[in-house]
Amino acid sequence: MRKVRSDDRGALGVLIAILLGFGVLFGMGAIVIDVGFIYQERAELQNGADAGALAVARGCATGASTCLVNKANYFANHNAKDGVSTVDKVCGFDGNGVLSSCSASAGTMIDCPATPASGTKYVDVHTSTQTSGGSTLLPPAFARALANNGSYDGTRVHACARATWGPPKTATTMAMTISWCEWNEATSNGTNFGPQPPTTPPLSVHRVLKLHTTGGTTCPSGPAGSDGPGMFGWVDDSGSDCSVLINDNTYSADTGASAGKDCKTALADAYASRKPVFFPIYTSVTGTGTGGTYTLSGFAGFVVTGYWLPGANQKDWLTGKNECTGSDKCVAGYFVEGLLPNTGTIGGPDLGTYIVQLSG
Repeated sequence: MRKVRSDDRGALGVLIAILLGFGVLFGMGAIVIDVGFIYQERAELQNGADAGALAVARGCATGASTCLVNKANYFANHNAKDGVSTVDKVCGFDGNGVLSSCSASAGTMIDCPATPASGTKYVDVHTSTQTSGGSTLLPPAFARALANNGSYDGTRVHACARATWGPPKTATTMAMTISWCEWNEATSNGTNFGPQPPTTPPLSVHRVLKLHTTGGTTCPSGPAGSDGPGMFGWVDDSGSDCSVLINDNTYSADTGASAGKDCKTALADAYASRKPVFFPIYTSVTGTGTGGTYTLSGFAGFVVTGYWLPGANQKDWLTGKNECTGSDKCVAGYFVEGLLPNTGTIGGPDLGTYIVQLSG
């Protein structure tokens, strides 16, 4: 009998240990699952805030009429698994008075960074939980079942993203370059741009840019050395798509009047699509041939309407004419304001080209 009681006590101890262990494991499991849901919700909200901030910034970068804060709602909702999120606030500085100013950062993990330097163009998008049923609380999966936690209804998760925009100081562009004085004359120092395609531009913005001429400088408005008519306009590119990464204040010239096969293809694509391409703009040029070096001014968008180069010619689709005579090598078209599709670094002179990037 004594042995039986001893066995009972041992079995009871094991049972109690199992029950206690199950309770602890259950509690830990409940916490892990609910915390996992919160992290998933946070990731969805952050993705929505990021996408919304980029979308609003891209619109604001092209003008007041396209600076639409409701774009944030679309992207916030489409990044949520249940298709809905709350956009609590869209604020910032766009230079045109469309965006409302942001309040000071609280410095919390879910807040956006401190207000950037005065004049920086940016947008903040704040998002938070919303369920398909309309609740602003993320409901718990198991946490309510824990002891003394029956009144817990869930938590509201928040996120914030910031996107900034401005003219680039580094960028990847087409490996062809134009002088600043040509850009200056064509745009009246950045005040006269053509419209974005597909709108047909007025002939007043149309220009024929001479990449190479035997008649001396083609741009008298610039300082001495600011135009390089003997440089052919090509940049030393390292890729196979007529592109060049410019991440310094200077870049090297390529020799020869004829465009390479990749640049002929790029020009043909630009001509056919009637979409802007982007060029580096130089303020001065030193040296000749392979020793030629351009000094960067900034980056500009240009719609190609025609070109006349050795082995590559297209009549101007805007004027219907061949406007390059003699031994000159020319590209015709018009400058436009626009967003550079490639990434870069903000901080260059404003020549009408901008990039957008997440910054917080």
